[in-house]
Amino acid sequence: MRIGILTGGGDVPGLNPCIKAVVNRVAEQGHEVVGIRRGWGGVLEHNPADPDSASRHFLTLSPDVVRTIDRTGGTMLHTSRTNPQRVRTKDVPDFLQDQISGEGPHDFTNHALRVLEDQKLDVLIPIGGDDTLSFGQRLHEEGFPVIAIPKTMDNDVHGTEYCIGFSTAVTRGVQFITNLRTATGSHERIAVVELFGRNSGETSLVTAYLSGVDRAVISEVPFDIDRLCTFLVEDRAKNPSNYAILTISEGAQLIGGDIVERGEADAFGHRKLGGIGDITAQLIKERTGISIIEQRLAYLMRSGSPDSLDLMVAINFAVMAADLAMEGATGRMVALRGGTYTSVPISVTTEGLKRVDIDELYDRDEYRPKVRHVSGKPMFLY
Repeated sequence: MRIGILTGGGDVPGLNPCIKAVVNRVAEQGHEVVGIRRGWGGVLEHNPADPDSASRHFLTLSPDVVRTIDRTGGTMLHTSRTNPQRVRTKDVPDFLQDQISGEGPHDFTNHALRVLEDQKLDVLIPIGGDDTLSFGQRLHEEGFPVIAIPKTMDNDVHGTEYCIGFSTAVTRGVQFITNLRTATGSHERIAVVELFGRNSGETSLVTAYLSGVDRAVISEVPFDIDRLCTFLVEDRAKNPSNYAILTISEGAQLIGGDIVERGEADAFGHRKLGGIGDITAQLIKERTGISIIEQRLAYLMRSGSPDSLDLMVAINFAVMAADLAMEGATGRMVALRGGTYTSVPISVTTEGLKRVDIDELYDRDEYRPKVRHVSGKPMFLY
Protein backbone atom coordinates (compact mmCIF):
# COMPACT_ATOMS: atom_id res chain seq x y z
CA MET A 1 0.00 0.00 0.00
CA ARG A 2 1.16 3.53 -0.83
CA ILE A 3 -0.24 6.15 1.56
CA GLY A 4 -0.08 9.91 1.01
CA ILE A 5 0.02 12.42 3.85
CA LEU A 6 -0.16 16.23 3.90
CA THR A 7 -0.60 19.13 6.31
CA GLY A 8 -2.74 22.14 5.42
CA GLY A 9 -3.75 25.47 6.92
CA GLY A 10 -2.00 27.01 9.91
CA ASP A 11 0.83 25.05 11.48
CA VAL A 12 0.41 23.75 15.02
CA PRO A 13 2.71 21.95 17.46
CA GLY A 14 2.20 18.21 17.07
CA LEU A 15 2.21 17.90 13.28
CA ASN A 16 5.70 16.42 13.02
CA PRO A 17 5.07 13.77 15.70
CA CYS A 18 1.82 12.91 13.91
CA ILE A 19 3.62 12.45 10.58
CA LYS A 20 6.33 10.36 12.22
CA ALA A 21 3.83 8.09 13.96
CA VAL A 22 1.96 7.41 10.70
CA VAL A 23 5.20 6.51 8.94
CA ASN A 24 6.43 4.20 11.70
CA ARG A 25 3.06 2.47 12.04
CA VAL A 26 2.66 1.60 8.36
CA ALA A 27 6.35 0.85 7.79
CA GLU A 28 6.08 -1.95 10.36
CA GLN A 29 3.59 -3.62 8.02
CA GLY A 30 5.69 -3.10 4.90
CA HIS A 31 3.72 -0.17 3.45
CA GLU A 32 5.05 3.10 2.03
CA VAL A 33 4.26 6.72 2.93
CA VAL A 34 4.62 9.65 0.54
CA GLY A 35 4.63 13.17 1.97
CA ILE A 36 2.95 15.88 -0.10
CA ARG A 37 4.68 19.23 0.30
CA ARG A 38 2.76 22.43 1.05
CA GLY A 39 -0.63 20.86 1.65
CA TRP A 40 -3.10 20.90 -1.23
CA GLY A 41 -0.68 23.28 -2.97
CA GLY A 42 1.61 20.35 -3.71
CA VAL A 43 -1.28 18.52 -5.38
CA LEU A 44 -2.40 21.53 -7.43
CA GLU A 45 1.08 22.53 -8.58
CA HIS A 46 2.36 19.07 -9.56
CA ASN A 47 2.72 18.63 -13.31
CA PRO A 48 2.77 14.91 -14.18
CA ALA A 49 4.30 15.77 -17.57
CA ASP A 50 7.33 17.44 -15.94
CA PRO A 51 10.00 14.90 -14.90
CA ASP A 52 11.32 17.25 -12.21
CA SER A 53 7.94 18.12 -10.69
CA ALA A 54 7.59 15.08 -8.43
CA SER A 55 10.81 15.81 -6.53
CA ARG A 56 9.55 19.33 -5.77
CA HIS A 57 6.15 18.28 -4.48
CA PHE A 58 6.54 14.78 -3.04
CA LEU A 59 8.87 13.16 -0.56
CA THR A 60 9.17 9.47 0.28
CA LEU A 61 8.95 9.16 4.06
CA SER A 62 10.75 6.28 5.76
CA PRO A 63 11.47 5.76 9.46
CA ASP A 64 15.01 7.04 8.82
CA VAL A 65 13.73 10.22 7.18
CA VAL A 66 11.34 11.05 10.03
CA ARG A 67 13.53 9.80 12.88
CA THR A 68 14.14 13.22 14.46
CA ILE A 69 11.31 15.39 13.14
CA ASP A 70 9.30 15.09 16.36
CA ARG A 71 11.98 17.10 18.17
CA THR A 72 10.74 20.33 16.61
CA GLY A 73 7.39 22.01 16.13
CA GLY A 74 5.69 22.94 12.88
CA THR A 75 5.54 20.63 9.88
CA MET A 76 8.47 19.33 7.90
CA LEU A 77 6.17 18.99 4.87
CA HIS A 78 5.33 22.72 5.01
CA THR A 79 1.77 23.93 4.53
CA SER A 80 -0.49 26.23 2.53
CA ARG A 81 -4.07 27.43 2.36
CA THR A 82 -4.60 26.21 -1.21
CA ASN A 83 -8.08 24.97 -2.12
CA PRO A 84 -7.99 23.03 -5.42
CA GLN A 85 -11.74 23.42 -5.91
CA ARG A 86 -11.57 27.22 -5.66
CA VAL A 87 -8.42 28.50 -7.38
CA ARG A 88 -8.12 32.17 -8.27
CA THR A 89 -7.05 32.88 -11.85
CA LYS A 90 -3.77 34.44 -10.70
CA ASP A 91 -2.95 31.29 -8.70
CA VAL A 92 -3.50 28.78 -11.52
CA PRO A 93 -0.18 27.09 -12.41
CA ASP A 94 1.13 27.86 -15.91
CA PHE A 95 0.65 24.32 -17.15
CA LEU A 96 -3.06 24.46 -16.26
CA GLN A 97 -3.78 27.83 -17.87
CA ASP A 98 -5.30 26.21 -20.95
CA GLN A 99 -7.94 24.54 -18.76
CA ILE A 100 -9.50 27.69 -17.34
CA SER A 101 -12.44 29.68 -18.63
CA GLY A 102 -14.15 32.71 -17.17
CA GLU A 103 -12.99 34.80 -14.24
CA GLY A 104 -12.92 32.02 -11.64
CA PRO A 105 -12.53 30.73 -9.07
CA HIS A 106 -11.71 27.49 -10.89
CA ASP A 107 -12.29 23.90 -9.81
CA PHE A 108 -9.27 21.65 -10.33
CA THR A 109 -10.58 18.63 -8.45
CA ASN A 110 -10.15 16.46 -11.55
CA HIS A 111 -6.53 17.52 -11.79
CA ALA A 112 -6.02 16.63 -8.11
CA LEU A 113 -7.46 13.16 -8.76
CA ARG A 114 -5.11 12.70 -11.75
CA VAL A 115 -2.14 13.70 -9.58
CA LEU A 116 -3.04 11.21 -6.85
CA GLU A 117 -3.37 8.54 -9.53
CA ASP A 118 -0.08 9.59 -11.10
CA GLN A 119 1.62 9.10 -7.72
CA LYS A 120 -0.06 5.69 -7.39
CA LEU A 121 -1.51 6.58 -3.99
CA ASP A 122 -4.00 4.14 -2.49
CA VAL A 123 -5.24 6.38 0.32
CA LEU A 124 -4.65 9.94 1.48
CA ILE A 125 -4.33 11.24 5.06
CA PRO A 126 -4.84 15.04 5.22
CA ILE A 127 -4.10 16.70 8.56
CA GLY A 128 -5.88 20.02 8.96
CA GLY A 129 -8.78 22.13 10.09
CA ASP A 130 -12.25 22.25 8.59
CA ASP A 131 -11.02 24.14 5.51
CA THR A 132 -8.30 21.64 4.67
CA LEU A 133 -10.55 18.70 5.46
CA SER A 134 -13.36 20.09 3.31
CA PHE A 135 -11.36 19.23 0.21
CA GLY A 136 -10.61 15.83 1.71
CA GLN A 137 -14.39 15.41 1.92
CA ARG A 138 -14.66 16.41 -1.75
CA LEU A 139 -12.12 13.76 -2.76
CA HIS A 140 -14.02 11.18 -0.74
CA GLU A 141 -17.21 12.13 -2.58
CA GLU A 142 -15.34 11.67 -5.85
CA GLY A 143 -14.40 8.14 -4.81
CA PHE A 144 -10.83 8.60 -3.60
CA PRO A 145 -10.03 6.95 -0.22
CA VAL A 146 -9.40 9.57 2.50
CA ILE A 147 -8.83 9.42 6.27
CA ALA A 148 -8.76 12.80 8.01
CA ILE A 149 -6.88 13.95 11.12
CA PRO A 150 -8.23 17.15 12.77
CA LYS A 151 -5.87 19.89 13.88
CA THR A 152 -6.51 23.50 14.82
CA MET A 153 -5.50 25.75 17.69
CA ASP A 154 -9.12 26.96 17.90
CA ASN A 155 -10.34 23.38 18.57
CA ASP A 156 -13.25 24.08 16.23
CA VAL A 157 -13.45 21.11 13.85
CA HIS A 158 -16.99 19.79 14.02
CA GLY A 159 -17.33 16.15 15.07
CA THR A 160 -14.48 15.86 17.56
CA GLU A 161 -13.99 17.12 21.10
CA TYR A 162 -10.32 17.73 20.49
CA CYS A 163 -7.99 18.85 17.70
CA ILE A 164 -4.19 18.66 17.61
CA GLY A 165 -2.72 21.99 18.73
CA PHE A 166 -5.38 23.12 21.19
CA SER A 167 -3.72 22.08 24.45
CA THR A 168 -0.45 23.74 23.51
CA ALA A 169 -2.32 26.93 22.55
CA VAL A 170 -3.98 27.05 25.96
CA THR A 171 -0.74 26.13 27.76
CA ARG A 172 1.12 28.94 26.00
CA GLY A 173 -1.68 31.40 26.74
CA VAL A 174 -1.73 30.55 30.45
CA GLN A 175 2.06 30.77 30.71
CA PHE A 176 2.16 34.08 28.88
CA ILE A 177 -0.58 35.64 31.00
CA THR A 178 1.11 34.45 34.20
CA ASN A 179 4.33 36.15 33.10
CA LEU A 180 2.52 39.26 31.88
CA ARG A 181 1.10 39.89 35.33
CA THR A 182 4.46 41.23 36.53
CA ALA A 183 4.61 44.04 33.96
CA THR A 184 0.89 44.78 34.14
CA GLY A 185 0.99 45.00 37.93
CA SER A 186 4.23 46.97 38.02
CA HIS A 187 2.73 49.65 35.80
CA GLU A 188 -0.80 49.41 37.25
CA ARG A 189 -2.34 48.92 33.83
CA ILE A 190 -5.06 46.93 32.10
CA ALA A 191 -3.72 44.17 29.84
CA VAL A 192 -5.63 43.08 26.72
CA VAL A 193 -4.45 39.72 25.38
CA GLU A 194 -5.72 38.69 21.94
CA LEU A 195 -5.89 34.94 21.29
CA PHE A 196 -6.83 32.73 18.35
CA GLY A 197 -10.48 31.99 17.60
CA ARG A 198 -12.39 32.90 14.42
CA ASN A 199 -15.74 31.20 15.03
CA SER A 200 -15.08 29.56 18.39
CA GLY A 201 -14.01 31.43 21.52
CA GLU A 202 -12.86 28.28 23.28
CA THR A 203 -9.18 29.29 23.34
CA SER A 204 -10.00 32.62 25.02
CA LEU A 205 -12.53 31.01 27.36
CA VAL A 206 -10.40 28.10 28.56
CA THR A 207 -7.23 30.19 28.82
CA ALA A 208 -9.09 32.77 30.91
CA TYR A 209 -10.66 30.04 33.04
CA LEU A 210 -7.32 28.40 33.82
CA SER A 211 -5.27 31.55 34.29
CA GLY A 212 -7.87 33.36 36.39
CA VAL A 213 -8.03 36.56 34.37
CA ASP A 214 -10.65 39.17 35.17
CA ARG A 215 -12.70 39.13 31.96
CA ALA A 216 -12.88 37.11 28.74
CA VAL A 217 -14.46 38.20 25.47
CA ILE A 218 -15.28 35.39 23.04
CA SER A 219 -16.28 35.09 19.39
CA GLU A 220 -19.81 33.96 20.13
CA VAL A 221 -20.96 36.98 22.17
CA PRO A 222 -20.72 40.57 20.84
CA PHE A 223 -19.66 42.89 23.66
CA ASP A 224 -20.59 46.32 24.96
CA ILE A 225 -17.40 48.33 25.33
CA ASP A 226 -18.79 50.65 28.03
CA ARG A 227 -19.93 47.75 30.20
CA LEU A 228 -16.60 46.03 29.69
CA CYS A 229 -14.74 49.18 30.71
CA THR A 230 -16.82 49.49 33.88
CA PHE A 231 -15.99 45.90 34.83
CA LEU A 232 -12.26 46.30 34.17
CA VAL A 233 -12.00 49.52 36.18
CA GLU A 234 -13.73 47.77 39.10
CA ASP A 235 -11.49 44.70 38.71
CA ARG A 236 -8.38 46.87 38.74
CA ALA A 237 -9.50 48.75 41.84
CA LYS A 238 -10.17 45.51 43.72
CA ASN A 239 -6.75 44.09 42.91
CA PRO A 240 -4.13 44.91 45.61
CA SER A 241 -1.61 45.39 42.79
CA ASN A 242 -4.00 47.69 40.91
CA TYR A 243 -4.21 45.94 37.54
CA ALA A 244 -6.65 43.88 35.46
CA ILE A 245 -6.34 41.43 32.55
CA LEU A 246 -8.71 40.69 29.68
CA THR A 247 -8.50 37.92 27.07
CA ILE A 248 -10.24 38.40 23.73
CA SER A 249 -10.79 36.11 20.76
CA GLU A 250 -9.50 37.41 17.42
CA GLY A 251 -13.00 36.79 16.01
CA ALA A 252 -14.76 38.84 18.70
CA GLN A 253 -16.83 41.86 17.75
CA LEU A 254 -18.37 44.88 19.36
CA ILE A 255 -22.16 45.07 19.53
CA GLY A 256 -23.17 46.50 16.18
CA GLY A 257 -19.66 46.03 14.82
CA ASP A 258 -17.97 43.62 12.45
CA ILE A 259 -15.21 41.07 12.79
CA VAL A 260 -11.86 42.79 12.26
CA GLU A 261 -10.27 41.41 9.10
CA ARG A 262 -7.58 42.57 6.71
CA GLY A 263 -6.04 41.66 3.38
CA GLU A 264 -7.41 39.60 0.53
CA ALA A 265 -9.60 36.57 1.14
CA ASP A 266 -7.82 33.24 0.82
CA ALA A 267 -8.96 30.26 -1.24
CA PHE A 268 -11.43 29.30 1.49
CA GLY A 269 -13.00 32.76 1.60
CA HIS A 270 -11.28 33.87 4.81
CA ARG A 271 -9.40 37.13 5.32
CA LYS A 272 -6.74 37.38 8.01
CA LEU A 273 -8.06 38.08 11.49
CA GLY A 274 -6.35 40.16 14.13
CA GLY A 275 -6.74 43.66 15.45
CA ILE A 276 -9.81 43.54 17.67
CA GLY A 277 -7.48 43.44 20.67
CA ASP A 278 -5.81 46.67 19.59
CA ILE A 279 -9.15 48.36 18.86
CA THR A 280 -10.53 47.26 22.23
CA ALA A 281 -7.40 48.44 24.04
CA GLN A 282 -7.65 51.89 22.44
CA LEU A 283 -11.31 52.19 23.33
CA ILE A 284 -10.64 51.17 26.93
CA LYS A 285 -7.86 53.77 27.20
CA GLU A 286 -10.06 56.51 25.71
CA ARG A 287 -12.94 55.77 28.07
CA THR A 288 -11.01 55.14 31.27
CA GLY A 289 -7.79 57.10 30.90
CA ILE A 290 -5.87 54.05 32.15
CA SER A 291 -2.71 52.99 30.34
CA ILE A 292 -3.02 49.70 28.47
CA ILE A 293 -0.76 46.78 27.62
CA GLU A 294 -2.04 45.24 24.37
CA GLN A 295 -0.53 41.92 23.30
CA ARG A 296 -1.45 39.69 20.39
CA LEU A 297 0.03 36.21 20.86
CA ALA A 298 -0.58 35.07 17.27
CA TYR A 299 2.32 32.97 15.96
CA LEU A 300 3.92 32.68 19.40
CA MET A 301 1.11 30.20 20.16
CA ARG A 302 2.06 28.13 17.11
CA SER A 303 5.80 28.10 17.59
CA GLY A 304 7.87 25.42 19.29
CA SER A 305 7.19 21.90 20.44
CA PRO A 306 3.83 20.49 21.60
CA ASP A 307 2.98 19.94 25.23
CA SER A 308 2.55 16.36 26.46
CA LEU A 309 -1.19 16.21 25.83
CA ASP A 310 -0.88 17.39 22.24
CA LEU A 311 1.98 14.96 21.74
CA MET A 312 -0.14 12.07 23.01
CA VAL A 313 -3.18 12.97 20.90
CA ALA A 314 -1.08 13.59 17.78
CA ILE A 315 0.56 10.18 18.05
CA ASN A 316 -2.67 8.35 18.88
CA PHE A 317 -4.59 10.04 16.07
CA ALA A 318 -1.78 9.03 13.71
CA VAL A 319 -1.84 5.41 14.85
CA MET A 320 -5.62 5.29 14.42
CA ALA A 321 -5.47 6.84 10.94
CA ALA A 322 -2.72 4.46 9.85
CA ASP A 323 -4.68 1.46 11.11
CA LEU A 324 -7.84 2.61 9.33
CA ALA A 325 -5.85 3.03 6.11
CA MET A 326 -4.40 -0.46 6.32
CA GLU A 327 -7.85 -1.88 7.12
CA GLY A 328 -9.41 -0.09 4.14
CA ALA A 329 -11.84 1.81 6.40
CA THR A 330 -11.77 5.14 4.56
CA GLY A 331 -14.09 8.13 4.42
CA ARG A 332 -13.46 8.61 8.14
CA MET A 333 -12.01 11.24 10.48
CA VAL A 334 -10.25 10.18 13.67
CA ALA A 335 -11.73 11.90 16.70
CA LEU A 336 -12.16 12.09 20.44
CA ARG A 337 -15.79 11.63 21.50
CA GLY A 338 -16.83 11.27 25.13
CA GLY A 339 -13.14 11.24 26.02
CA THR A 340 -12.63 8.12 23.90
CA TYR A 341 -10.64 7.68 20.71
CA THR A 342 -12.89 6.78 17.79
CA SER A 343 -13.59 7.68 14.17
CA VAL A 344 -16.55 9.40 12.53
CA PRO A 345 -17.65 9.92 8.92
CA ILE A 346 -15.55 12.67 7.36
CA SER A 347 -18.79 14.34 6.31
CA VAL A 348 -19.38 15.52 9.91
CA THR A 349 -16.79 18.28 9.37
CA THR A 350 -19.22 20.07 7.04
CA GLU A 351 -22.35 19.57 9.13
CA GLY A 352 -22.02 22.62 11.38
CA LEU A 353 -19.82 24.95 13.37
CA LYS A 354 -18.34 23.89 16.69
CA ARG A 355 -18.84 26.74 19.15
CA VAL A 356 -18.72 27.42 22.88
CA ASP A 357 -21.77 26.27 24.86
CA ILE A 358 -22.67 29.71 26.20
CA ASP A 359 -25.42 28.50 28.53
CA GLU A 360 -23.10 26.04 30.27
CA LEU A 361 -19.71 27.75 30.20
CA TYR A 362 -19.98 31.53 29.92
CA ASP A 363 -21.59 34.50 31.64
CA ARG A 364 -22.61 36.73 28.74
CA ASP A 365 -23.54 39.59 31.08
CA GLU A 366 -20.32 39.59 33.09
CA TYR A 367 -17.95 38.65 30.23
CA ARG A 368 -16.20 35.87 32.07
CA PRO A 369 -16.08 32.06 32.20
CA LYS A 370 -18.82 30.50 34.29
CA VAL A 371 -18.67 26.71 34.30
CA ARG A 372 -22.04 25.72 35.67
CA HIS A 373 -21.50 21.96 35.62
CA VAL A 374 -18.22 20.04 35.32
CA SER A 375 -19.65 16.55 35.79
CA GLY A 376 -20.25 14.90 32.45
CA LYS A 377 -18.20 17.44 30.50
CA PRO A 378 -15.26 16.43 28.30
CA MET A 379 -11.80 17.22 29.62
CA PHE A 380 -11.55 20.55 27.76
CA LEU A 381 -15.20 21.44 28.46
CA TYR A 382 -16.54 22.94 25.16
